[in-house]
Amino acid sequence: MNIEEPAAAEPTIRLDHFLQGCGVETGGQAKQLIQSGNVLVNGEVETRRRKKLKAGDEVDLAGDVFVVAAAGEEDQSP
Repeated sequence: MNIEEPAAAEPTIRLDHFLQGCGVETGGQAKQLIQSGNVLVNGEVETRRRKKLKAGDEVDLAGDVFVVAAAGEEDQSP
């Protein structure tokens, strides 16, 4: 009998936590931005603050676009 091991879960980050890492000062501010419809994820309005993002997802906040990096990747911007 061949038993397969479960695939490792892809790392994720919650949208509100990601926004805090992008410069939104508090979780409350992130929540307000998300629930007011001011945040796009992959080109679509996202109003769920607990939305799980994965590597490669694009988050648009007031025209600034941030791309979710894979775990362990560093930002290569100058």
